[in-house]
Amino acid sequence: MATALRNAGALVEIHDDHFPPDALDETWLNVVGQREWVALSKDRRIRYRPPARAAIQAAGVRMFVLGAGDLQGSEMAAAFVRALPRMEFRSCRPASPKCSLATFDASLVCSSG
Repeated sequence: MATALRNAGALVEIHDDHFPPDALDETWLNVVGQREWVALSKDRRIRYRPPARAAIQAAGVRMFVLGAGDLQGSEMAAAFVRALPRMEFRSCRPASPKCSLATFDASLVCSSG
C-alpha cells in the first residue's frame, strides 16, 4: 500500500518504522497528531474504542479509515489512491472532521469521530 501511495505522490510513513507492531492505538495516534501526519487505517472500529477516540480528539489526528475490512492489500491501496485527492483536500481544511471513512469506490463519509 505504501508503494502505491508514494507512486501517487503521497509522502508515506509506515507504522512499524516508528512503533512496535503491538503499540497501543492511543500511543501511536498521539504521535501522529503531534507530528501532524494523517493516519490511514483499515480498522473500522478504531474510532469507537474510548482510548483511541480520546487520542484522536486530543491530538487532533486527521484519520481516514477504509470502510471494507475484507480487502486484499492491493485493493486497499487502490481504494486509498483513488481517494487521495479528496483526502488531501479534507486534511487541509481546518474545520474538517477528525475521522472519515474511505469506501472502496473512493467516496468519503464524514464523521466527527
